[in-house]
Amino acid sequence: MDPTPTALTHSPSLRRLLYEALSTLGLDPTDIYRRAYQGKPLPPPTRDGREPHDDAPLFWQTLEGLTGDAHIGLHLAEVMKPRPLDVVSYLQLASQDLRQALEDFVRFQHVLSGGFAARLEERDGVARLIIDLNYRGFASLRQQMECVMLLFCKQLAVLTDDEFRPQSIAFRHPAPARLDEHRRLFGLTPRFAQPHDALEFPAALLARPSRTAQPTLHALLYAQAERELAALEENQLLNRLRYWLDSRLGLHACSLRACAQALDMDSGALQRALAAQGSSFRQVHDEVRRVRAATLLEQGMAIREVARACGFAELSPFYRAFRRWHGQTPERYRQQRMRQSAASDQGQ
Repeated sequence: MDPTPTALTHSPSLRRLLYEALSTLGLDPTDIYRRAYQGKPLPPPTRDGREPHDDAPLFWQTLEGLTGDAHIGLHLAEVMKPRPLDVVSYLQLASQDLRQALEDFVRFQHVLSGGFAARLEERDGVARLIIDLNYRGFASLRQQMECVMLLFCKQLAVLTDDEFRPQSIAFRHPAPARLDEHRRLFGLTPRFAQPHDALEFPAALLARPSRTAQPTLHALLYAQAERELAALEENQLLNRLRYWLDSRLGLHACSLRACAQALDMDSGALQRALAAQGSSFRQVHDEVRRVRAATLLEQGMAIREVARACGFAELSPFYRAFRRWHGQTPERYRQQRMRQSAASDQGQ
């Protein structure tokens, strides 16, 4: 089992909508992407190609400055025309009602993005759809999440023949200076600096039958979505857990509970899911620490800094762990690797 976390991926569907929306707003999408990514080569948007999940913040963090629009996320979503672009959106259209459509989204959220931590909740007649979208090393991206939230509202309106109206919208990011565009486009004032990005609506709407329901087609699409999800090894549980652990080792936020929350699970469910795959949280945590320590030592980082970057507050437990991993001290390991590297260079 390879303990190295593989980069997460996402569907190109949103990028295709963004290209169209940027053009509609009179902006050159090719130029905007080129400037946002600072010359980094980007594959063209395709129907089947996956894109690196961690590249997205480069775009969303620079978009306001590149366009001069403080509400660019909202304005992009305003001109977007929701339509099926992937198996998940086609599946939702074929669903029997809104409940099934949203349960399908939650079930196959990682086909759309490995960074999603989405779930559907119900309490006291209110349904709550959480759509947290996470990135390694970044807080919630305001422009992206405001775009995604408005696009979700438009898609849910399509699924319910315009009956959908949010009762409440919550964002994790702080409130911007002005909220007039939020009130105009959402029809309410969102709440900011909240624990989750979420929208609430009457739970009774979940039972609303869909005019586009196709049970036979839904079964076929569901099977296809299952195949696509199974094929995305980088977005599976073990890799997503390694991903979040690798991003948080030095932040002392690597407890079972913290990681379970990041993956939208409770601690017991995460432990059971890992056990079903012949692993455990402690084992995965240990593997990620081992790989991080070896990599940083080979890069020449000071041993005390390596220990801190791997989440060890003191040197002595780091030394004990390292001897358990490699059967030798960090100093001996680094010397051995340097000799091997020198011998390899001489042989070339």
